[in-house]
Amino acid sequence: MSTFAATDRLKGVHLQEERPRARTPEIQQELDVAIFDLVEENQFRICPREGHETPPGPYELGIGMAERMLVMELATEAGEAASSLHLSLSPLRAVIKDYFAICESYFDAVKRLPPSQIEAIDMGRRGIHNDGARILEERLEGKIDLDHDTARRLFTVICALQFRG
Repeated sequence: MSTFAATDRLKGVHLQEERPRARTPEIQQELDVAIFDLVEENQFRICPREGHETPPGPYELGIGMAERMLVMELATEAGEAASSLHLSLSPLRAVIKDYFAICESYFDAVKRLPPSQIEAIDMGRRGIHNDGARILEERLEGKIDLDHDTARRLFTVICALQFRG
């Protein structure tokens, strides 16, 4: 893993949604926490591309969906366009589906099961979350450098964008 500079980070994250989706309170809370944690602590930089100047961070990230593609618009602190990515979510679809299923089990368990069973479900949820983050890191390779914790938080945001309540 490479070393990140203090400016290799996201300063802000906002959703780019034409029509905000209806989300359950649990999913909305997951999204709010992920965005807060992402802005508070992250390691994120645009990979240099031959023939293109790469503006330094920190960056503002606009993230949303367009025609079944994940759209990530990056801007500098001054508001100048830094990079734009359009990624297919096909490699993540099965993991996102599994993540929603286990989150539903987890949210239900919190209401009615003892802590030991909740912990077991949460361990499974973290495992699926790690799988999603790993796939996201692979999808962003050569485009964006980020650490695993940042990938986990971005995966949560992507899942919330996919939620159909």
